[in-house]
Amino acid sequence: MKEKFFCMGALLLVLLTSCTKTSEKKDTLQPINGTKNAVVAAAAAYTLIWSDEFNGSSVNTNNWTFETGPGVNNEKEYYQASNATVSNGNLVITAKKQTVNGWPYTSARMNTAGHFTTQYGRIEARIKLTSGQGLWPAFWMLGNNIGSVGWPKCGEIDIMERVNTSNTIYGTIHWDANGHVSYGGTTTTTPDDYHVYAVEWDANGIRWYVDDNQYATANIQNNINSTEEFHNPFFIILNLAVAGDFPGQTVDESKLPASMYVDYVRVYAISAGGGGGTAPIGSTITLKGFNNAYVSGENGTQAMTCTRTTAQAWEQFTVEDAGGGKIALKSQGKYVSSENGVNPITCSRTTISDWEKWDWLVNADGTVSFRGNNGRYISCENGTQAMTCNRTTISGWEAFHVQ
Repeated sequence: MKEKFFCMGALLLVLLTSCTKTSEKKDTLQPINGTKNAVVAAAAAYTLIWSDEFNGSSVNTNNWTFETGPGVNNEKEYYQASNATVSNGNLVITAKKQTVNGWPYTSARMNTAGHFTTQYGRIEARIKLTSGQGLWPAFWMLGNNIGSVGWPKCGEIDIMERVNTSNTIYGTIHWDANGHVSYGGTTTTTPDDYHVYAVEWDANGIRWYVDDNQYATANIQNNINSTEEFHNPFFIILNLAVAGDFPGQTVDESKLPASMYVDYVRVYAISAGGGGGTAPIGSTITLKGFNNAYVSGENGTQAMTCTRTTAQAWEQFTVEDAGGGKIALKSQGKYVSSENGVNPITCSRTTISDWEKWDWLVNADGTVSFRGNNGRYISCENGTQAMTCNRTTISGWEAFHVQ
């Protein structure tokens, strides 16, 4: 939902003052989609990491927070928790002609901030939409850092939007590139029937699907076109707006009450093949060496070591898909580099090139080894010196427990 964002309490009042669709400009930086920079999804496996099946009798507030108050984007509804119910295995968000605090309509908007975020993965929901002039249902995401950087610097991923009675489904991203920029695509479907709306998001790109049919792709590899927003954790939002800049101000009140039905929301980690195993793409991991100590990225200020007795921020690494079955390891915003085996490995690179790509190799005992682009393996060096990537075979020092 263009220029909509998570706001609660006093934060809502602060952020809404800067929220207008009129500042939108379309991306003119080329190409982000198409043959030159097309993003092709690698063969992948999927691991369910979070879901809400809506099988209870009410919204699970361990998963969702309700946003209350007037909407943004010149919408006419007042959001309140009572407009979201759970029945027959569905979340039901209902827009009503009901005056609350001077607003002529009510509806619901809910998000997973503070409960669940994800960086990369497949995010999907099975949804049945509703038709009517002035209705604007959406399934979307915002960067979890919105409270500190604001919108659009936090980034926004619209997985599904539909307005009025059109059969058009919109998939869009919004970000900051010296001003608000947006990019995406559309497809058509039968919105009043159930469909699975999804994005698959990794370090290379974001791909939009309806019922597993891909219809749009955005390239975010190496922060192309200032897309660094999309390499951070995001939270999920569901809402049904009434009127606004996108659907217009005319509301067909004969269609109210109107409901949006959500069968489930599911998030999967995407595991790309890595030469003998599957890597948990999008997950944050720690690595424990043969000496029972943790690997540290050393905040990128010196060569990496395997000497830590506990795992804190410098000892945490996010697994990213580097394309071609390779992975990258990111800590404190920088990537692990093999240094081509000439020097000890570092965690100081801001982009992924060949030295920052690794094969993820699962050993017979369940440990994992990492093979660099030079064909050599990372060694913990038993914690006695800086780590290297110059071993020709895997033994104890070249095997790591992943946690």
